[in-house]
Amino acid sequence: MNYAPQGKPNHVVQPGEFAFAAAALDHGHIHGMSKGLIEAGAALKWVYDRDYAKAESFASKFPGAKAVDSLERILEDPEVRLVAAAAVPSERCALGLRVMDAGKDYFTDKTPFTSLEQLEAARAKVRETGQKYMVYYSERLHVESAVYAGQLIREGAIGRVLQVTGFGPHRLSASSRPDWFFQKDKYGGILCDIGSHQIEQFLFYTGNKDAKVLHSKVANYNHPDYPELEDYGDATLVGENGATQYFRVDWFTPDGLGTWGDGRTFILGTDGYIELRKYIDIARDSAGDHVYLVNKDGERRFDVNGQVGYPFFGELILDCLNRTEHAMTQEHAFKAAELCLKAQEMAVRIS
Repeated sequence: MNYAPQGKPNHVVQPGEFAFAAAALDHGHIHGMSKGLIEAGAALKWVYDRDYAKAESFASKFPGAKAVDSLERILEDPEVRLVAAAAVPSERCALGLRVMDAGKDYFTDKTPFTSLEQLEAARAKVRETGQKYMVYYSERLHVESAVYAGQLIREGAIGRVLQVTGFGPHRLSASSRPDWFFQKDKYGGILCDIGSHQIEQFLFYTGNKDAKVLHSKVANYNHPDYPELEDYGDATLVGENGATQYFRVDWFTPDGLGTWGDGRTFILGTDGYIELRKYIDIARDSAGDHVYLVNKDGERRFDVNGQVGYPFFGELILDCLNRTEHAMTQEHAFKAAELCLKAQEMAVRIS
């Protein structure tokens, strides 16, 4: 919930050249979002939350940041170019529309929407304002092994990508979760929420701009005290270029695991395959970011923790300044969101 990996400073702008604000601190991912931007040279100027004490506590962790008691203070500041936010999922779109209306780019935690109607409203607002609605798909953007896999694929290490299998287990830690986390109209469902990571990776690694959800299902297998929680979900997709995906997400990480989830990705190509052990190599190495590659040159294992960095954040800053789309296209961010919403909408519920 508070995933915020430590990266190496790699400033793409001069001090004071790019100011941003943090707002709506409902999910701990706002820590990782803010740290990533700061490591790329951005300056956190303002912090806002409905709970002013929470905003003050958050601001105290970042030199130069100040808490404010109104969102308007942020929206009216011409120095603020980007607003990063991790609101309750069902409230993320409405906040983004306000930010874009104020002439600022918006950077939200995943999942960016909980309904297709919200997605269409955001698409219309992007067309109207020309502002960005970017999404923190952290399981690719803020994981060095996932970044490195993208580099290997671009270099042709496994040929054309045919299939991606993803596993996204998470530890529930129910007692530490806020009430909204267990209310489906607010979190959107498991495929909409943590499934969004998996679908975004599929589109990226396969080079697809569009895909179709073939089948999906969800369940609450073991948490009767939280009847609106979905503790399991999976889906199968096919991209417009014929590549396929299967992924599984769940809230069943056992207490004995040394981290919050044994996230893994398997990428099959015409000339080889890649396995990512993102956060741990169980019973072998408690550190994350292990990359396994097999192709015509043999079998190789790379430990890339601290070696690759997180280029997305610097690219996003430069995109905001230059009005380019190198970090992530708007079309890609919205398509991943659309597909996770459709997977959620058509899911068979297992009882």
